Amino acid sequence: MDTDKNSNISIQAKIVRQLINIATSDHLIGLGIKKGTFRRRMVEPPWKCPSGYSLLKVRMKKFDMELLSPPEVNSGCVVLQLHGGGYIGKMRNVYRSFAKYYSDMRGGIKVLTIDYRVAPENPFPAALEDAVAAYKWLLGLGYKGSDIIVAGDSAGGGLSLALAMYLKDHQESLPAALVLMSPWTDLTASGSSYETNYENDPLFGNTRESMIYNGEYIGANEPDNPYISPLFGDFKGLMPMLFQAGSVEMLLSDSTDAAKKAEEAGCNVKLHVYDGMFHVFQMGLDLMPESKQAWQEVKEFIESIEEPV
Repeated sequence: MDTDKNSNISIQAKIVRQLINIATSDHLIGLGIKKGTFRRRMVEPPWKCPSGYSLLKVRMKKFDMELLSPPEVNSGCVVLQLHGGGYIGKMRNVYRSFAKYYSDMRGGIKVLTIDYRVAPENPFPAALEDAVAAYKWLLGLGYKGSDIIVAGDSAGGGLSLALAMYLKDHQESLPAALVLMSPWTDLTASGSSYETNYENDPLFGNTRESMIYNGEYIGANEPDNPYISPLFGDFKGLMPMLFQAGSVEMLLSDSTDAAKKAEEAGCNVKLHVYDGMFHVFQMGLDLMPESKQAWQEVKEFIESIEEPV
């Protein structure tokens, strides 16, 4: 595992961090962002599919999915993307942009993004059930587990790990690899960074009312259930995984502790902590050198996965 020790961050990243600080500082607007209430009522314009790409909308029994295909498909693999949002936010346009980024890897790869059910109306195990259903849908199309790369950020990163553990526990074919951006792996909030980064995190810090403490997804279940908090699960036998996290986020230990357990279990693990970065800074896409570097790292990781015969 390697950790970025460079203390210098780009001007663009400093500006974005300052904007986050400003947006979350107001007692009304800021708390709404931290608690996630803005995520629930956010209204966005229709996403415009880039020229040459095609977007197929798929309606499942309990949720919807979108399959993005690039102009040329040169890979037999597929990416299953599980979006973030604290298990309370539905899919947003930024994840459609994420799908575009993934689709340009491996010379052209299809990407399935699912709009899984969220809390409080649909607490655990709804999101996991939908992730399993989407995975089996891909198997039904003829993909093998070794053809599927699961990628997720924040809650979607934790859900990706939970999905892998569920599939292993139920003797299902396992995915080829996991891409985990600032994964939320510990809903007990027991990691050291919940304290050490409490005043540093521009998004979730300085309040105990943020959505990482609200427990809406947990419902009546125990928060250390491995399918809720995969940090407490068995990592033995899991696939290669890439963890990316920011050094100032409260969820930093969710990545470092999970990566350590996975490595101790014999998994192929890469962990990169980006100095000075915040939660899911990859949303900066091409706007920040750090996010560009992170996406390049994801590209190299995904393209290092051996193409199934």
